[in-house]
Amino acid sequence: MWRWLKRIGVGILAAMMLAFIAVIVATMSVKLPSEERTSAGLRRSTSNYLKMRDGVEIAESVYLPPDLKAGERVPVLMRTTRYWREPQIGWTSRILVALRLTSADELLDRQVAYFNRRHFAVLLVDARGSGASGGHREMEYSPAEVADMGEVSAWAAQQPWSNGNVGTFGVSYEGSTAELAAVPNQPAVRAVMPLYDDFDVLFAIQPGGVTGLLLQQWSDAVAAMDRNDVCAADQVKGWSCWRDRLTTPGVRPVDADPNEKHLAELVNEHHNINVSAAIAKMEFRDDTLATLTVAEISPYGLRAPIEASKVPMMVWCGWLDGEGCEGALNRYRNFSNPQVVVIGPLSHGGDFNADPFALKHTPPVPPSEEQFKMEADFFDRTLRNRTPEIIESSVQYYTMGEGQWHNAKAWPPEGFSAERLYFAERNALTVAVPSAVGAGDSYTVDFTASSGTQTIWHTGVGGGDVVYPDRAEEDKKLLVYTSAPLESDMEITGTPVLTLEMSSSTSDGAIHAYLEDVSPEGRVTHLDEGVFRVIHRKQVDPKSLPYEPLGPAHSFQRKDAEPLTPGEKVRISFSLYPTSILLRRGHRIRVALAGADTGVFQRYPAQGTPSWTVYREAGRASFIELPVKHREANAR
Repeated sequence: MWRWLKRIGVGILAAMMLAFIAVIVATMSVKLPSEERTSAGLRRSTSNYLKMRDGVEIAESVYLPPDLKAGERVPVLMRTTRYWREPQIGWTSRILVALRLTSADELLDRQVAYFNRRHFAVLLVDARGSGASGGHREMEYSPAEVADMGEVSAWAAQQPWSNGNVGTFGVSYEGSTAELAAVPNQPAVRAVMPLYDDFDVLFAIQPGGVTGLLLQQWSDAVAAMDRNDVCAADQVKGWSCWRDRLTTPGVRPVDADPNEKHLAELVNEHHNINVSAAIAKMEFRDDTLATLTVAEISPYGLRAPIEASKVPMMVWCGWLDGEGCEGALNRYRNFSNPQVVVIGPLSHGGDFNADPFALKHTPPVPPSEEQFKMEADFFDRTLRNRTPEIIESSVQYYTMGEGQWHNAKAWPPEGFSAERLYFAERNALTVAVPSAVGAGDSYTVDFTASSGTQTIWHTGVGGGDVVYPDRAEEDKKLLVYTSAPLESDMEITGTPVLTLEMSSSTSDGAIHAYLEDVSPEGRVTHLDEGVFRVIHRKQVDPKSLPYEPLGPAHSFQRKDAEPLTPGEKVRISFSLYPTSILLRRGHRIRVALAGADTGVFQRYPAQGTPSWTVYREAGRASFIELPVKHREANAR
């Protein structure tokens, strides 16, 4: 019996060893996209260093269309990143391909793979001081980084597989570099596609002058990537770290450096600035981030060269993605470049349907493949032919709650009128102008108030879904004003503006304002919000600013800061974020005011608890102004 069991054991062990050897052999025979050949016999992907004007080596990877024919020339789409141009593929991933649990193409970025299938060459670039590139980072979007984009795009235009036309694209940070690639005015750059980017860096780090807290997580992650430390970037240890290193050991090295010796040398050059620490020292628009101002690293501040390039743009943003659509629409209204702006009910990066009334959040609207198709179609029109098509500017926007797309040439679109809803007694919102004398509501700021952990701000750090719970319970911590039930459907499209007549017991503070829907059943749904630090309340001439904003004009400069005098009545007007949403008959509109959003924003003031009085009296009326269009009661 024992001998029989022993023989079975030896047999099982032998079978396991044979299976293991078979997997190893299959794994070694797996061809990743970077190892395949095009129809022309060229390697589908190569990776090399390009030497810049100052000697810094910039790592790039090229992916050619798999069906590229001998002598054929195609447009080049360039993406410049500081998040690794692409990861190195580890043995675990190769085994999954060998076992047919995934395909080789699925290891590629989906957008890159789609553009390759649409017959574009794709050029992926590590920004200086990051990934496999050399040098160091003075600050994000530094002039040196922007100049590199001009040199790399000029190189791309001269390659034998290039038709000489370069387009740029990318999401988030890469969306900003896509637009900034127009700054060097390199003739090869013919079209740019900023996706979910930051037009004004100030409002990415300090919306309404209020410092966000989530950037610490981002700063820690990119610092780890700059060290080529995949475990620290993923914030994992132990078994999870070992697993990640087998799957993605780090950034892809260039072809001439298979042992990664030179990569290690260049990574040691990455003595980069601590972005979070630099932001913590910044308080006003005219303060510097290290040695640069916000204007020097933002598209709005580089308006002259971007407009001079005359490159057409396709811009994407999501209504529920922080300040992104405010920036997109400010660019549309202020820059002369031809622009196609697409605004959907989308999370950061476009992976989720963030419409607060949607029954399902996946697939996104439009689905990812449709998004990629629209993007590739734009590049076809602008890069494929010697004479590109003329691009007509437009805003394609989705109305949440309705589920319909609309098109506008101007923003805000025609057909909407401003309607004021005044704060009234018993926490009401009404169209009636207040006539009472000395009326007001007291509120003590509750620093435990929170908007949750899947907010319009969280999606900007990683691209997650936007999901607000029923706000009914949280609103008990806030000062709220609610309208009577709507007598007809109401569409709000444009920029809501809040005006508060108020006083405070402290000289500083933050106002977090939420626009909400209250259903007949009592559910409270988050629709929109705005945030504002009260010392920035001084309004200035919009024409004195680098660009005219959508709402009340504030400079956010140190010279215009006006701390409150405790107990003194002041007027504070600021805009919520632009939106488009349809509210149904029988629902009510609510404005909810908080003085904090714990875990998301820094508290103001750092010490002490403000007590507010919000006035709703004759001559001192607080109200929200909404851009609305009423529909017939039976319209659906």
